[in-house]
Amino acid sequence: MKPRVRVLHVIDSFDLGGGQTALLNLLRAANRDRYEIEVACMHGRGVFWEEFEKLGVPVHSLSPRKWFPLYMPRLASLIRSRRFDIVHSHLFGANWIAKPIAALLGVPVRINHDQCNDALRYDNRLARALDIFTNRWSSHVCAVSKSTRDFLIDREGLEPERVSVVYNGVDLARWVPPEARTAHRPCIVLGVGRLHPQKNFALFLEVAQRLVDVEFRIAGTGPEEPMLRALAVSLGIADRVKFLGHVSDTRSLYTNADALLMTSRFEGTPLTVLEAMAMRLPIVAPNLDGIGEILENGESALLVNPPVCDGFVAALARLFAEPALSEGLAAAAEAKVRARFSAKAMATQVEAIYERCLEGSGSRAE
Repeated sequence: MKPRVRVLHVIDSFDLGGGQTALLNLLRAANRDRYEIEVACMHGRGVFWEEFEKLGVPVHSLSPRKWFPLYMPRLASLIRSRRFDIVHSHLFGANWIAKPIAALLGVPVRINHDQCNDALRYDNRLARALDIFTNRWSSHVCAVSKSTRDFLIDREGLEPERVSVVYNGVDLARWVPPEARTAHRPCIVLGVGRLHPQKNFALFLEVAQRLVDVEFRIAGTGPEEPMLRALAVSLGIADRVKFLGHVSDTRSLYTNADALLMTSRFEGTPLTVLEAMAMRLPIVAPNLDGIGEILENGESALLVNPPVCDGFVAALARLFAEPALSEGLAAAAEAKVRARFSAKAMATQVEAIYERCLEGSGSRAE
């Protein structure tokens, strides 16, 4: 038998976010017989700390806070003591810091996960330069959408053979739709995500203002929460918009809604969309990046292009006016996610990349 491969996953934090959820899904589906897994966040603990502990793997927080960077020496110490075969980093901070440290300490394989074409890299030359500079230490990059892969090749100069599309996946056993969805009056539109400029919840609220007989719910926390609450008041819709904060039982959110609305400025392959698909919840979303790769307008969702308020309002109004359309879109989306976007499929693809890189590195674990 081959020896077990020691893998360290490093992520910026365990705060609310799609990258954290994607990593949880990946580890839940991992082959534990082959891979001995540990997880480290760069700083703090966050809302996902207990979820990672429940996986039964060692979990580390490398620094009590973000701006006192104990995580650099502590990460180096952890890698030296545990002699990992693979360091797999997630999100910008971990990608920029963990890969060079792992390379300098002789870790044979360095993988990084790229979650989306983040506006930071378009608008900030330093961020893009850091990305390009640290990518030289990547054995391989997992891009969560074709558009993300294209960005890495066309804008950051990565060789095509060093980048693979690995779509996010969900644990389908955890996401089972209700036998019959209860019709709500008024209709309920759900938004899920970090309250961050990327998710563009200000536009979500503009849509809410236009649909007067509909209730809107927002599940998530983030830096824009005070601004968004104030905006709801100024738009005169505070009575129809519920801010739910962090919700651990996210399945109940999808069960008790009539539609999912996404208004993001950019995305990779959003877990919220995949979860809604698995829960057979109709989706209205912008036709951009990875969303347009996994959903087809008029077949499995209503996609808005360009993503403006009028388009989202019209799409939601159409869903509520045409129940047969709504049910057909949701059924087609559920069939697609169960056929193509499981956490097991994601883990199998990532682990195949591990094995190729191990073989190429001549690691003792190969």
